[in-house]
Amino acid sequence: MASESPSSARPRGLSNLLLLTAALVFAMVIVGGITRLTESGLSITEWRPISGAIPPLNSADWDHAFSLYQQTPEYREINGPAGMTLAQFKQIYWWEFLHRLLGRVVGLVFGLGLLWFAIRQAIPRGYAWKMVALFVLGGLQGALGWYMVVSGLSDRTDVSHFRLSAHLLLALAIMAALIWTALDLRRLAASGEDRPSRLTRVGLVTAAILFVQLLYGAWVAGLNAGQVSPTWPDMQGRFIPDGIDWSQGIGWALSHDPYLIHFIHRWWAWVAAAALVIFARKVRAVPGGRPASIAIHSAFGTQIIIGTLTVLSGVAIWLAALHQAIGAMLVAAVAWGAHVQGRRT
Repeated sequence: MASESPSSARPRGLSNLLLLTAALVFAMVIVGGITRLTESGLSITEWRPISGAIPPLNSADWDHAFSLYQQTPEYREINGPAGMTLAQFKQIYWWEFLHRLLGRVVGLVFGLGLLWFAIRQAIPRGYAWKMVALFVLGGLQGALGWYMVVSGLSDRTDVSHFRLSAHLLLALAIMAALIWTALDLRRLAASGEDRPSRLTRVGLVTAAILFVQLLYGAWVAGLNAGQVSPTWPDMQGRFIPDGIDWSQGIGWALSHDPYLIHFIHRWWAWVAAAALVIFARKVRAVPGGRPASIAIHSAFGTQIIIGTLTVLSGVAIWLAALHQAIGAMLVAAVAWGAHVQGRRT
């Protein structure tokens, strides 16, 4: 339904802010993936939202940061016995620092941008609560990130794969919501009428199927399950791999066993691909939907190829990071396609 907005409203400008923020979230997802792949996530053992923006500046600061890390199980059981030096610690520290710094940049860019639009009464009517909700979600994402890190600081040598998946999936959901709202604002700017898109049934089903694939992908990363079999399409010379631990029940195996999680992620990809083909065809049938349809096809096709190469490479860091990046691009493409398919005429 159309609604009036103040004459000072700037829907296109606000849309640009949301798309910029989405791009920063995308960058953060990539750096977060590299942080995980390089085992860097536990290198900073404190959560200091303000003062933590300044890295160690002298030898004493670095010694202090290293001494805190040396108290973690990861150092005591893995990196300490391997003879980690201060120089090697700095390498993992900088990845985690960059990841957290990007989080602060996202908050500043979005928060200050919203403040600018609010002061000038440039937020269209009906969108203020959406902006606040997106900002709150960003804050919750930061808290969830620390909750994830905490899981690896006392009793474990890595973070909980459940918390890792929640952290990643919330980031992707925020990025999709930013894109969706930005596209609503662009339609408002073009037509002068506020007609937000709706999520259709086919869009919801496609998103649910993709969610399962992303969830298992995050669990593969969290459990290092990608390394259990460097062959494709077989696993250890078999379709269903040996080594699956069923002793604690099927529920435990489905959520904890690296062999089964890798197997599901590998073959659910084809279920997701079929759903995405059907969805992309429906998007293409909508006037103006061809670009989004092409983006969806391109993203999931490339994703399958890169995923296969990642497995065959023994999980090379650059391929695994690219795999996560294209996964984020696929989420963006699906959000775009779902928005086009759900437009109200």
